[in-house]
Amino acid sequence: MKLHRIVSRSQEQQAEALLYAAVLKLRSVNEAQAFFQDLCTPAELQALADRWSVVPLLQQGLPYREIHKLTGVSVTTIGRVARCLTAGTGGYRTVASRLQSSSAAPSSLTSDPSYG
Repeated sequence: MKLHRIVSRSQEQQAEALLYAAVLKLRSVNEAQAFFQDLCTPAELQALADRWSVVPLLQQGLPYREIHKLTGVSVTTIGRVARCLTAGTGGYRTVASRLQSSSAAPSSLTSDPSYG
């Protein structure tokens, strides 16, 4: 027997909005790392990192199989990310563009409290 949460759609939307607001309060990569490690299981965090890792490779036009060889991310996941890049809400493109235009390299952002 499957159990269902008894929550309204508006309660779900409010919880989601509160999560996004919480993310916007993070001030550094270190804070984000701590928050996401508390929020997500290791598998969930790896899935998020896998999805994000293929974005720049897709933007470079690499074939799915080549991206799979480079990252180990499944071709199915790569395809889902590619669909979001072309027909999604623009979230991947927005963040990728902002990171590209940032003067600091991602690896140097680990302890930068002004990042974001």
